[in-house]
Amino acid sequence: MIIYSITVSVEAPIARQWLHWMQQEHIPEVMATGYFLESSMQQLLEPAPQEGTHTYNIQYTCRDLETFQKYEQTEADRLRKEHASKFGEQVVAFRTLLKKLPVS
Repeated sequence: MIIYSITVSVEAPIARQWLHWMQQEHIPEVMATGYFLESSMQQLLEPAPQEGTHTYNIQYTCRDLETFQKYEQTEADRLRKEHASKFGEQVVAFRTLLKKLPVS
């Protein structure tokens, strides 16, 4: 399994609007692409986010690297541009790709 993890720092004045949009529109739209099996969203508690910001992490799970690469080739650019046009520089994202390993 592959986990696509996006950590996002959001300026406090727009945090509520951003969170609502992510939960009601963006994450469902990403899931509707059919490339991901599940998603989750977390809010960073510690270490404390930079003053004046809220930090969140969104994780999408897909079957394998090939599936993720297809998402990147066909959907990612459009979805990132939509996010950027809506929130611009008030939001900063850091993306990582992880491989899920078995425990013991």
